[in-house]
Amino acid sequence: MINEWHQLTWEEIGALVARGVDGAILPVGATEQHGPHLGCGMDSEIAGRLCRDVAERTGVPLLPVLPYGCSLGHSQRWPGTVALQPKTLIDVVTDIGDWLYASGIRRLFLVNGHVTNAAPLRCALELLRAGHDDLMIALIDSAAISDRVREKHFADADDWHANAAETALMQAIAPAMVREEKIAVADDPDRTIDSVFAHPVNRTSRNGVTGYPSRATRADGEELYRWMVQDLSALVEKGMNEQPPLDYSYFDKA
Repeated sequence: MINEWHQLTWEEIGALVARGVDGAILPVGATEQHGPHLGCGMDSEIAGRLCRDVAERTGVPLLPVLPYGCSLGHSQRWPGTVALQPKTLIDVVTDIGDWLYASGIRRLFLVNGHVTNAAPLRCALELLRAGHDDLMIALIDSAAISDRVREKHFADADDWHANAAETALMQAIAPAMVREEKIAVADDPDRTIDSVFAHPVNRTSRNGVTGYPSRATRADGEELYRWMVQDLSALVEKGMNEQPPLDYSYFDKA
């Protein structure tokens, strides 16, 4: 059974917490251009599907995916991006965490499907952890769940975007979001190698892509997605049994 938060009643959520299921998974995605060959909701699609499959395996409640993220770096050169300010994402996730805590959640898994959400999500983690003494929060990037997942994502670019890995994942789990006829001409190299500054995408890519989507295959996407589900499930299961190394309160004085 998938414990999807929006389908559960307050009694059912309370019963889960009472029997020790005090965790929740929050997938965080984005809505942004992904080159000429992938739909703009790709990050949210991956985060949502991945977390749903992990929730089904682990029994940990699944929160609705956040479909907007910090995508300011994609600029306004290409239509399709709908971005939040970093401070907005911090506030939204902090508010969600406060209310989850009130419902009895003590373990929150933030699963990030978009690279540049990482900084605001880390800020939200810091605020929630300081505000709730016994709330544990894990921030997990979907492209770096494990060494094998990370290696596959970075195979064709360091500053990858809409590349072989992402294209293959979409071919495997959401083929309707892929424009197959555009893939062959979508390749665009990584121009950020040896850069000192972090440049926005309008100054690093001609078409919104960084990497080589033409190298993608559905078989590669199926294998990568299987690894992601397996490895994230293992992390969530481990986290559901973890205790703090020391039992000092955040507010204790030495």
